[in-house]
Amino acid sequence: MGDVVMAVPILRAFTEQYPEIKITVLTRAFFTPFFRDLKNVEVFSAEVKGKHKGVFGLYKLSKELKKLQFDAVADLHNVLRSKILKVFLSGIPFIQIDKGRKEKKALVSGEIFKQLKTTHQRYADVFETLGFKLDISNPNFPEKSILNDNLKVFLNASRQTIGIAPFAAHKSKMYPLDLMEKVIEELSKDHQIILFGGGQKEIEILDGFESKFNNVINVAGKLALDEELDVISNLDVMLSMDSGNAHIAAMLGIKTITIWGVTHPYAGFAPFNQPDDFALLSDRIQYPEIPTSVYGNKYPDNYKEASKTILPNTVVEKLKNVLELQ
Repeated sequence: MGDVVMAVPILRAFTEQYPEIKITVLTRAFFTPFFRDLKNVEVFSAEVKGKHKGVFGLYKLSKELKKLQFDAVADLHNVLRSKILKVFLSGIPFIQIDKGRKEKKALVSGEIFKQLKTTHQRYADVFETLGFKLDISNPNFPEKSILNDNLKVFLNASRQTIGIAPFAAHKSKMYPLDLMEKVIEELSKDHQIILFGGGQKEIEILDGFESKFNNVINVAGKLALDEELDVISNLDVMLSMDSGNAHIAAMLGIKTITIWGVTHPYAGFAPFNQPDDFALLSDRIQYPEIPTSVYGNKYPDNYKEASKTILPNTVVEKLKNVLELQ
């Protein structure tokens, strides 16, 4: 999901700088709401678990796509499925993203430790190769969504609202929940807190936080994706792990503070248009092998809670400082 969301600011820049060009995004139907604010952009749903499954399904997909008579393909994913599609769509300019695998391997192996090209710039590079140079240095963002009555109940007009998304695909990317509880307890004294997550286990944990503290609301499992985007667009700030929620908030122009465990912004996956100091990093003196992997799925056993080196007070003070500047 994060890869899809990170494409949105780049497509917004493209539609603003090249308004005469029509874009069709090939993605899963579930992700369609991410592109709702973009002009000249349509979504074509890939049913990768249905009629487009497997090689024969991709061949069928390629026949459907050819009917759209597009002039070129910008492959922002460069995975096995898109490589197969490239073969089936031969004769059409088909530019694939350079994911920088060699540099990322050097980064996680400790051979180098420096900022690599961001994923957002890598996306922009694909369009430049197609002849469309993009300036993503001064981005625009959609207006805050107007909330319906059902969603207004999640906000408190008299308090600034903080979104908190404490989960990630791997535990090594998560802030320890006992420390996150201390962050929530402190912030909820003066701010409205909205908790985000998904899955029954996460919902139960977040429900526990909601019942324990005042001014805390858990929306996990209660909203459709469109509604969740509406709520996030009205936050004053988002606190997230290195995960999809961080990219969603940043896509909507929300100030986004991130907590990093065994991964690191140097790999190029920091949320779009956020200052470097919005990324709170684990202590590399105590955990010198960080980043242990690009996605957080590989790490030494004793690195699972590397982010515990980020004190709750550090997180709280960072959020309060950002809110004071608004």
